[in-house]
Amino acid sequence: MNVLRKALQRGLTPTNVISYICLQTMRLWGAFWGTLRLRCKAFCLGVAVGPGVRAHGPVGLLRWPGSSIRIGAGASLISSWRRATAATLAAPTRLRTFGPQAAIEIGEGAQLSGASITARSQRIVLGRQVLLAPNCVIVDSDFHAPWPPEARATQPGLEADAPVEIGDYAWIGMNCLILKGVRIGEGALIGAGSVVTRDVPPFCLAAGAPARVLRRIGPEDLRAAFSPAQP
Repeated sequence: MNVLRKALQRGLTPTNVISYICLQTMRLWGAFWGTLRLRCKAFCLGVAVGPGVRAHGPVGLLRWPGSSIRIGAGASLISSWRRATAATLAAPTRLRTFGPQAAIEIGEGAQLSGASITARSQRIVLGRQVLLAPNCVIVDSDFHAPWPPEARATQPGLEADAPVEIGDYAWIGMNCLILKGVRIGEGALIGAGSVVTRDVPPFCLAAGAPARVLRRIGPEDLRAAFSPAQP
């Protein structure tokens, strides 16, 4: 009651106080149960989870025997629309390996929102503090051989698989698709809705389908973002 009284004295209405309490309750409750479920599932499936990892909502873990999935310390896996900020989530975050040589490594402090990461036979590595906005998809394979056409449903085309690497502090915009063999450099920024089919150098902005490098990014972008608008 004392907290409510202080809030009212500061001009907050009862509905605002109730709304705030609901938001905090959903956030804390979702993180508690999501993290507990993640750690229990990871323990049973042999997935390495570092200290301080948090999950909001259910996380899909599917590890092929002999493969590896590692989630670095302090990473955040968001699978709930209540926790997502800019958009709703098409599906919960999912990490899946399909073969004994496959590996998924999530770096320390990385944040994933409704992401789908699937490694069939190669390594998919996310560096430290990588940001994946809602509904991104990362794959190391086409999952079917392109030729001959009549055999696409039965020929896996494993020989064409290629690893994927996303450097430290990279930021991948919402609804992006990262295809096999791509390396995204440290600090790079990928625009929303992009389809990345080739490498992106460090500290560059790339966007489009297929994505192409638009320009370099640096401290001047921060100054421009917060400078007053010109008349």
